[in-house]
Amino acid sequence: MSLHKESILNATNNGLNIFKHFLGSKFSKVGKSFKSPFYQDSKASCYLYFDKKSNIYKFKDFGDSEYSGDCFFFVSKIFGLSCDDRQDFIRILEIINNELGLCLEDNSQKITRVLNDNLGAVQTANTLPSIHDGFETAKTKLPIQTREFLENELHFWADYGITIEILKRYNVTAIEKFIGVGKDGREYELASTFEQPMFGYNGRRHTKFYRPFSKLRFLYTGEVTDNYVFGFDQLPIRGDVLFITGGEKDVLSLVAHGFHAICFNSETAHIPKNIIRGLGYRFKHITLLYDVDDTGKASMTKLTKDLKEYQLKSLLLPLTGEKTQKDISDFFRMKHTAEDLMMLFREMLDQLYEDTISVMKSCEIDFDNPPTAPEPLITINDVTIGTPGNIICVAGAEGSGKTNYLGGILSGAIKPGEIEIDTLGTTIKENIEQKAVLLYDTEQSEFQLYKNLTYIIKRSSQEKPPTWFKAFCLVGISRSERMNLILESMDRFFYEHGGIHMVVIDGIADLLGAVNDEENSVKLVEELFRMAAIYNTVIICVLHLAPSGMKLRGHLGSEVQRKAAGILLIEKDDNNNCSVVKALKVRDGSPLDVPMMQFGWNKTEGRHVYLGEKSKEDSEIRKTNELKDLATELFRNKTFISNQNLYKAIMENMDVKERTARSYIKFMRDRGIIEKNPDNYLEYSLISADF
Repeated sequence: MSLHKESILNATNNGLNIFKHFLGSKFSKVGKSFKSPFYQDSKASCYLYFDKKSNIYKFKDFGDSEYSGDCFFFVSKIFGLSCDDRQDFIRILEIINNELGLCLEDNSQKITRVLNDNLGAVQTANTLPSIHDGFETAKTKLPIQTREFLENELHFWADYGITIEILKRYNVTAIEKFIGVGKDGREYELASTFEQPMFGYNGRRHTKFYRPFSKLRFLYTGEVTDNYVFGFDQLPIRGDVLFITGGEKDVLSLVAHGFHAICFNSETAHIPKNIIRGLGYRFKHITLLYDVDDTGKASMTKLTKDLKEYQLKSLLLPLTGEKTQKDISDFFRMKHTAEDLMMLFREMLDQLYEDTISVMKSCEIDFDNPPTAPEPLITINDVTIGTPGNIICVAGAEGSGKTNYLGGILSGAIKPGEIEIDTLGTTIKENIEQKAVLLYDTEQSEFQLYKNLTYIIKRSSQEKPPTWFKAFCLVGISRSERMNLILESMDRFFYEHGGIHMVVIDGIADLLGAVNDEENSVKLVEELFRMAAIYNTVIICVLHLAPSGMKLRGHLGSEVQRKAAGILLIEKDDNNNCSVVKALKVRDGSPLDVPMMQFGWNKTEGRHVYLGEKSKEDSEIRKTNELKDLATELFRNKTFISNQNLYKAIMENMDVKERTARSYIKFMRDRGIIEKNPDNYLEYSLISADF
């Protein structure tokens, strides 16, 4: 029997056994939901079903449709392969055959697979390398003799900015002597000398010798694998730019100048798609930085084309391409700085984002040339605060005071560091480094936005806004274009101003066609959350509440409520003629235990001012009323609810942790809202629905 798609399906109950094998304990039976194996999923939204049209079992992910497909597509996602690539699909069939022990290969297929899986280890006679073909792989019977780095050797590395600390961190050693065994069985010796030092790049099971001034510059010993990636273990969890360069010394020189970098065996080495896919989740820009000779330029062109789906970039250094001027190590040896490289990187981005910056320029508020005043329009302004690496949401009805509260937040972000201003009870971290503060407005007219910005600048005690404060009116841009403009301009301003202090998106619903578009809502929020983490900033989103007053509106609101680190509600208190700021969600603890803040108009100062916290009695009343409403809703069609189901329902409805949900149950018992079932103390019932 031979290995092909139909034989796989026939041997696996139309693909069902493949899903069972790879899902393991996550899967129980067809039609029963389970959590996604591909990402951190809080709700079970994945199913297996039998597709009668194709007569095979398929996987459906309602949380992210990108992961829906048949068993072959499912395996391709696990191993970072593509069903559209012929060689990848053959590999998928081989993985399924081996993992499930189907024994479907015929002899010719098995021989081909063994040769492909063991390139460099299993070789035919006509493909054995000569001494001139690429790298040598040396055999030895004795351990490699190492020693401390000598002064002249440290000077060699220092020319590239590489310190002893970096050498140790990347497991680079100074080699005293290596005794190898030649092809004829006789021993030979390589020794380090003053004129020809020898170093070792040490991997898990191999060492790559580097002899910078010798004819034979590179030599491998030990077990060398195809997946060799120098510098991979030292990468951070997340970052902005990752350079893929041609060699180990280039990696070390980049790291010495503050960049993240890795390299493979050589510039002509194959780069596995699964590695690039994984790195794409961790880094915003994966950039090839190879030698500027013909080989390096050809390799960058080929890789950017072959890996187009992962949006690899390539940066060509302004060097001559001669032996002493061809790679990033030479660039730094010639006394170029990290800022010089970053300038080249920014120029590359300018070319990529040229159209975006041109469009955004037309949207930027020009404070020297204010727009002509049109007829007044009614606008809704929302505002929020947060912590770096997270998205925050603020909600409130029209006229609740959101505009004034937003003005306090932005004024605190752009004010000079030496003065104190009233930020309406919210503490804002001073923008000492003058990183970018970005405001994108999708709802207000150009004139109304300009008018509100003048109030913000005045509150910050300045005559003109700082150059790193950018405000854009996107009302005239179509919804389909807005999100891409925001993302690319954020990236540009991140590098221009050395970081982003705060981003405000006033009207997040206007980035989608509809708030109930579940698929695009998930993609939008995930992208914003990823950008907040990469740029280490807070992204402030604005969205309306659902009619119930407890949740944000639509599928977009549900996704924001799930991902946001904090949610604030601005309400109008007509009795006291002020606005109240309430917490609907906080990262830790109970939002109902967070004090409510007040701000209102002060005639003497001619603006809104902070009025302090509401009393503990008011906070207690709020907590009691909201938990009464929640209990009424949960027990609407039920007489009893078990303790376990009750705290889970509270966690889901109020988006709090288990500890907080249990404290709410105790609070409701103490206030006479619920009581234990006298016949079963593991159940609760509602005391009265008429409070």
